[in-house]
Amino acid sequence: MGRISTLVLIGVGVFFLALAPLVKFWAADKLIAAPADQFGISYLEAKQAQYFSAQDLKVLTADLDIIVTTKGDVKAAGGDRVVWDESSVVNDATNARKGISISARRSAFDKYSGVGVNCCNVNADQVPVKLEGQIYKFPFDVQKKTYKVFNSTALAAFDATYVREEKVNGLNAYVFEQVAPPTKTDTLTIPASVLNIVGVAGDVQVDRWYDGKTTFWIEPATGGPIKQEQQRHEVLKTQDGVERAAAFVATASMTDQTVGDLVKNTQANLSLMNMLRTIIPLALLVIGLIVIALAVLRGRKVGTVRPTRPASPVAV
Repeated sequence: MGRISTLVLIGVGVFFLALAPLVKFWAADKLIAAPADQFGISYLEAKQAQYFSAQDLKVLTADLDIIVTTKGDVKAAGGDRVVWDESSVVNDATNARKGISISARRSAFDKYSGVGVNCCNVNADQVPVKLEGQIYKFPFDVQKKTYKVFNSTALAAFDATYVREEKVNGLNAYVFEQVAPPTKTDTLTIPASVLNIVGVAGDVQVDRWYDGKTTFWIEPATGGPIKQEQQRHEVLKTQDGVERAAAFVATASMTDQTVGDLVKNTQANLSLMNMLRTIIPLALLVIGLIVIALAVLRGRKVGTVRPTRPASPVAV
């Protein structure tokens, strides 16, 4: 019986030793992932922005508030895939006008790597899109290199280049910059008089062109974003390629509250990753070694105990 219990203890110790690297190198990355039931609201501000007002038929300058709401579609998620629906509402704070611009998009992506997945009716304002590159997050253990990131305005992926390291509320971040080239995003019909086009009566067709720069602050261990800034330059051009008016020219930055919330959430994920990658594996390793050591000691004791000889029979 003693030998059996010793073997059981050795088996338990070996189990803990084998479990330690499994938790360290596999469980952490599997447990920290983009959630299927995501719900979050981000706030951005754009000071002294310019936008073409459809109500006034002219370009206005104003401070803008931007509210981005993201909600996960749990039913559409499956395997390593999550699906998020996002709506963006731009409000003119200066002129007290709400909803001067409203947009929506639906994205599917790998919850671990952040790479886009083409399924589940992904779209931008109900127009089907082809996703590629990073969507919402970067992969775990971000490298100081260039990544493809999907641009939701141009509806295409462009390079996001590593530029520097920086602290955000005390948390280390890798900073990436993405420059989107001039891209035509829409065609509109506008009265020629509104654009001060001389010699033309009635309406004219204009193309909406976008270019811009997006800066991402990414926490490298989790790949999660903790800050973002968008420089958007959108103009209206007539068919001859001449720029006629600003459509949306602004630099939108996340508010301090939104950045603080993202940092706090990322710090919680980092603590969980540290527990899974370091504390728990180390504890399992120590427990395994202790159990095996106890088994060895017990085995030696069992081996050194001599069996008692039976007493000699008494002669009658």
